[in-house]
Amino acid sequence: MSDATHRILLVDDDINVLKALRRVLSLTPCVAGNQRFKLAIEAYDSPHAALAMAHERSYDLVLSDYRMPGMDGTEFLTAFRALQPHAARLILSGNADLNGLIKAINEVGIQRFIAKPWNDYELVSAVAHALALRDVTLENERLADLARLASGHITPQEIELKRLELEEPGITHVEWDTDGSVLLIDPLQYKEPPL
Repeated sequence: MSDATHRILLVDDDINVLKALRRVLSLTPCVAGNQRFKLAIEAYDSPHAALAMAHERSYDLVLSDYRMPGMDGTEFLTAFRALQPHAARLILSGNADLNGLIKAINEVGIQRFIAKPWNDYELVSAVAHALALRDVTLENERLADLARLASGHITPQEIELKRLELEEPGITHVEWDTDGSVLLIDPLQYKEPPL
């Protein structure tokens, strides 16, 4: 998977932080083991705008600030995870709020907490390792699905639905009204349906 471009979403209310993150991730080689990752980076200074984009585009990794006005990083990552559960999640903060960090780990499943100010090498290394872990996890799920397909526990249609959902978040979850119209769901109220 080293030839694929990985889409990264950066969310921080401070535009200067976003510029610095983009610069570091654009200029520093993103490498984990023998894998080199090509990154396509998108940055938003509003968690609401980032969530709106997450409805339209899939991301491989999201790096969010913890303290933002209107919606903190844990709330944002919870809503983001409901939309894109396979994306790697990292959180960035200048404050070591232990309770918030524990909540982010336990409820949101963040893979790494990165302190501000960050060390450029550690930041890029954390991103590379999170992407590598995500790729391995997805490959393991794909192989497990092929084994379930061979044993008759899953259909080719179910595998295709999983693939489509990974590429286009929300495409397989349509809510219909009684008159046949499509209901639009607020991203903050969206809950992942059980598999």
